[in-house]
Amino acid sequence: MLEIFAQIGPVLMALAVIVTLFAGFVKGAVGFALPMIMISGLGSVLAPDVALAALIVPTVAANLYQSLRDGLGAALASVKRFRLYMAIVLVFIAGSAQLVRVIPDWVFYIALGVPVTGFALMQIVGWRLRIAPGHRRRAEIVIGAVAGFIGGLSGVWGPPTVAYLTAIEVEKKEAMRMQGVVYGAGSVVLLASHLRSGVLNAETLPLSFAMLIPTGIGMALGYWVHDRLDPVRFRRATLVVLVVAGLNLIRRGVAGLLD
Repeated sequence: MLEIFAQIGPVLMALAVIVTLFAGFVKGAVGFALPMIMISGLGSVLAPDVALAALIVPTVAANLYQSLRDGLGAALASVKRFRLYMAIVLVFIAGSAQLVRVIPDWVFYIALGVPVTGFALMQIVGWRLRIAPGHRRRAEIVIGAVAGFIGGLSGVWGPPTVAYLTAIEVEKKEAMRMQGVVYGAGSVVLLASHLRSGVLNAETLPLSFAMLIPTGIGMALGYWVHDRLDPVRFRRATLVVLVVAGLNLIRRGVAGLLD
């Protein structure tokens, strides 16, 4: 049952803990990017399916906590307002998660690297999507499908969700709460889907639970420094890290394609 730790080895395990600690810190400080940092960092040193498995349990725990910070009533109000978007995201997560075991590694790397890099670059340059009220339902369906499909493959559906909420100009506090709700519900579906796909199994579940410890420590530190750092500078530094990580994933995907 604990063979996964022996297979990874102490050096790679230490790197995995450091990556997860940093991901939890960023999540606590700025409210997003836990799975993006984990899959980008862990995917650079571990097999794609192992990296994906490692982030699932910490993502569930972190996002459920975030979604309920304002209370259950506020969370349910956000669910009601964005129920169509959430439903589409969850359906596509459940469907695309079953493809992880059958797609080539290079497809996985590129499918993750492109949206992570694109999202970070858009945020750095200040570009944001704008959606007219008359096109909102269509955009909700399309963006929800894209977010869910990417999420099922990689465990990351934050970039399209953040872009959508920004585009329809959701108030900041509700946007943060809604992100937590979408991420929380999606991560539960992701967990169930990958129990079915086999990514989460008796071998990888202990690794995923083990990553709860550095995630929790990182989030606690992130919350502690939240009011002591310039959030704009910290967010920009985080986005630069995501660009570098995303480009590295694209590089690995291209290298795999050319092999």
